[in-house]
Amino acid sequence: MIKIDHLVKNYGNFCAVDDISFSVEAGEIVGFLGPNGAGKSTTMNMLTGYLSSSAGSISIAGIDILENPLEAKKKIGYLPEQPPLYLDMTVDEYLNFAYELKDCKYNRQKHLDEICNVVKISDVRKRLIKNLSKGYKQRVGIAQALIGNPPVIIFDEPTIGLDPKQIIEIRNLIRNLGRDHTVILSTHILQEVQAVCDRIVIINKGKIVADEKTENISRAIENNRRFNVKISGPQREVLAMLKSKPGIVYAEVLAERDGDAYTYMIESEAGIDIRKNLFYTLAEKNWPLIGMEALGMSLEDIFIGIVDKSDERRSLRGDKTNKSRHGKAALENQIATDIMKNTRDAQKNDTDIIK
Repeated sequence: MIKIDHLVKNYGNFCAVDDISFSVEAGEIVGFLGPNGAGKSTTMNMLTGYLSSSAGSISIAGIDILENPLEAKKKIGYLPEQPPLYLDMTVDEYLNFAYELKDCKYNRQKHLDEICNVVKISDVRKRLIKNLSKGYKQRVGIAQALIGNPPVIIFDEPTIGLDPKQIIEIRNLIRNLGRDHTVILSTHILQEVQAVCDRIVIINKGKIVADEKTENISRAIENNRRFNVKISGPQREVLAMLKSKPGIVYAEVLAERDGDAYTYMIESEAGIDIRKNLFYTLAEKNWPLIGMEALGMSLEDIFIGIVDKSDERRSLRGDKTNKSRHGKAALENQIATDIMKNTRDAQKNDTDIIK
């Protein structure tokens, strides 16, 4: 449904989006994440046809967004971070205005009634938009995005500033929309992505650094393994042993206590299964292991890990490039020195011959 192919956006010498490619299938809900300045908003603006690309292509349902922008945009419903509302209009007036602006061909009354029922704003249609709560304003913004029944819906921070009840309602609405539409959700709220998205794409410094199913996103990094272990034994000695044990990179004692047993959170090195070795060590010291629970990484941990890892790779590439440049410069200087020396030697030889 959406195909982004080798997309590039340059602002002068600055590359905001650096040769990214990914696609979104019909009926998918995809979370598009990235830290501030990663190129996320620039990509979204190109995807909706608001910005042109420096290179590469975007197609919506097989239609190129630059070659045939009007037809491509008819396939897109867009809710920007600030909903494009006219506050002095009633909800009905605004939706009718949006209907005419989009040159919609559906039966007007029936179509708008259906949309208002879906987003649950039927009870406020006669009210001025400026008098609505932020949650209702957000719903009106979603309603205008649905006019014309576009196959692709793009949401940019749809729940920002909403209260917890409103957030849950908007999330449920997005999940329901995913049954009949392809949805791209751009947000900083990671719990939101985890709650509604089938897939997660992460961009950092203009590059795609992860593209995985939501349940498999932890595969994008070599994550440490974390456990809560409950051990019966002297707290200080147990903690000292855990911190010094090979294969364990972090250990701390938690507040939980069960008699003479304390709970510790430990992290093992990537690729190392610490469980058996730890069991034998505790048995030797006569410290009973009461329980062990594996802890999954939170989406926040995974996001930070992926972004940090991509920054580290970029830094290493930069160092190698700089070293290569320095090496090349040194070689060029050496060649130039040798040429000058050979020239001086040749000139000296010529002088000697003349003499």
